This record gives sequence, structure tokens and C-alpha cells, in this order.
Amino acid sequence: MSEKLKVGILGGTGMVGQRFISLLEDHPWFEVVTIAASARSAGKRYEDAVGDRWKMTTPMPEAVKDIVVMNVSEVEKVASTVDFVFSAVDMTKDEIRAIEEEYARTETPVVSNNSAHRWTPDVPMIIPEINPEHVEVIEAQKKRLGTTRGFIAVKPNCSIQSYAPVLAAWKEFEPTEVVATTYQAISGAGKTFKDWPEMEGNIIPYIGGEEEKSEQEPLRILGKVVDGKIEKASSPLITTQCIRVPVLNGHTAAVFVRFNKKPSREQLIGKMVSFSGEPQKLGLPSAPKQFIQYLEDDNRPQVTMDVDYERGMGISIGRLREDTLFDYKFVGLSHNTVRGAAGGAVLCAELLKAKGYIQAK
Repeated sequence: MSEKLKVGILGGTGMVGQRFISLLEDHPWFEVVTIAASARSAGKRYEDAVGDRWKMTTPMPEAVKDIVVMNVSEVEKVASTVDFVFSAVDMTKDEIRAIEEEYARTETPVVSNNSAHRWTPDVPMIIPEINPEHVEVIEAQKKRLGTTRGFIAVKPNCSIQSYAPVLAAWKEFEPTEVVATTYQAISGAGKTFKDWPEMEGNIIPYIGGEEEKSEQEPLRILGKVVDGKIEKASSPLITTQCIRVPVLNGHTAAVFVRFNKKPSREQLIGKMVSFSGEPQKLGLPSAPKQFIQYLEDDNRPQVTMDVDYERGMGISIGRLREDTLFDYKFVGLSHNTVRGAAGGAVLCAELLKAKGYIQAK
């Protein structure tokens, strides 16, 4: 009998759910035993429920094909089969907030890819290399929910992954102002070119809600736990524009930064490439060995060459140079559905297991 923790995927038929299933194939700690989705998929074999909508470039894992999909709304029934769940459900924010809390109250930890709980004061929003100490707020959350082991933890928006880690690496130089324009892949909208052909050769200068997330979420990650809730940082001031571009995977960011203590270019690069955190110290299975790489070539990072750096879990930075208005500018790249979505959530779950928050029921 497997000693791996039993995992459920809520919203397992969608693109992020599929990415969870792909990433968890042969995972050393976790085993997908339950997949839950909407009522229209419930009762079908997973392979049949997905049909021709499998969006990963790798084949569907054999181990999940015959799993009979459960109804995500039958919370007690789903929760009874697993030790914890990943949430990638496609519902309204109010519905997501309600159902994730319902799962948590069954004493089932929820690690969510969704945005619904990112600003719930006692829910940690974690990039494991940057703010692992935010897991401490879980104790206050469990008191509110009336649970002993059930809770919710979330990962942040995919759009910030290509610059928020850099700001954390440069914290001692006190970044004060940041201007970022993100060029975001279509998989961030759960699409491929097959089902969004009008994106070929096209750019859309608006992604609903994305700019607010891109400006505010880094501040919550850089904040601290105060009296059982996360208090966001007051700086740096961040302004963004978020643009959809005809790329399948990979969010690129063009970023300008002003510092209170202006460093040298060499200091900035040194801090980036040496930056690591709890995932690296603990040797977590999904952790990149080197979180941030710096590329000296003027034409890097590029999606086609760099998006899969460290299996999609690393960040690639290039074109760091002094600016005429700000202190420095650079270009960043991250994999939006790996580090930015399912992979970031898997790493978060690994951290929570290593810290004793997720255990077998």
C-alpha cells in the first residue's frame, strides 16, 4: 500500500487541473486518487470526461484515465477519499470562497490556485522561497474555521512571478517604485491556439482584473504576519499594464525599478542568482536548484529558449541595465501554468507537508 499522501484535484478537467495531474505523475510524496469536477463530468471516467480537451503537450498519465470523476459539490464524499486537495475550480469568486471553506471544515487542507481567498486576512498567499513564514497565520485561520487540521492556503497570481521574486532578492536595497508591463500567454486564460484562433498574430491590451492583482499581490507577499493576519507591505509602489500576446506558455515582464539605496549592477545580479529559500534548504521535490538565473545575452530571456528553465519552476532575467528615468530596468520570464499556477501550488503543498501542516488523515 502506498505511503504517499492521497490527493484530490478540484476542477481537474480544466487546463490548470490538467497541469496538476501532469505534474503529480510519479510525485514522490503525493498521489492523485480523486478528481472532482462539475456535475456534467461526474460519473465519467476521467479520460472520457476530458475527451479531446486534453491541453498538455505530454500524454494523459495512465494512472488517472480510469478514475471516475466525482461531483465537486459533494464535499463530504470527496473529502472522505483524500488527505488534502488542490483547488482549480471554475466558479464565481463567492462560490469558490464558500466551497473551499466547506472543504477546509471537513478537516481537509485546501491548496488553491484560485484568487478568491488571496485577500482573506488569515489565508497565507505563498511563494515558498519568499514568504514561508506566512504559514504561521494558518493557526488563526483554523480557530476561525473551527478546525484542527483543515485550512486554506493559496498561491499568488501568475503575472507577478517574473518580477516579485526579483524584488524580494533586492529587498536590502529598498525598491521604492516599480513600473511593470507584462506580456501574458494565452494559457493564462485557460486557452490554446486551437480554441482561441483569433489570438494568432494578435495582441489584446486588457486582461480583466490583472493589473490590480499585479500591483497589490507582491505587497501582500512582502508583508508580515501581525495578530493572526497578513499585513501587506507599504512599498514599493507598483504600477502595471497587462497585455495578452500570441504565446502559448510564458509570461514576460518589462520592469523599471527605483531604489532608496541604489546598488551596482553587479550587486543586483549577485543577489538574484544567489537568492534561495526554504524549498532549496529543505530539498523539496519540486524546488528549482537555482530559483533565478541571469542571462547576459541581449536577446534573452526568450519564451522558446527559457520558459522551461528548471522544469518551468525557475525565473529567467535578462537585459538588466541602468535607466535614464529610473535606476534600473530588466526583462523577466516565468512559466505561467507551472511556477505561476499548478507548479507553484504543488511547491506550496510540499512546504506545508514539510512544516507538518499537511499529514495523512
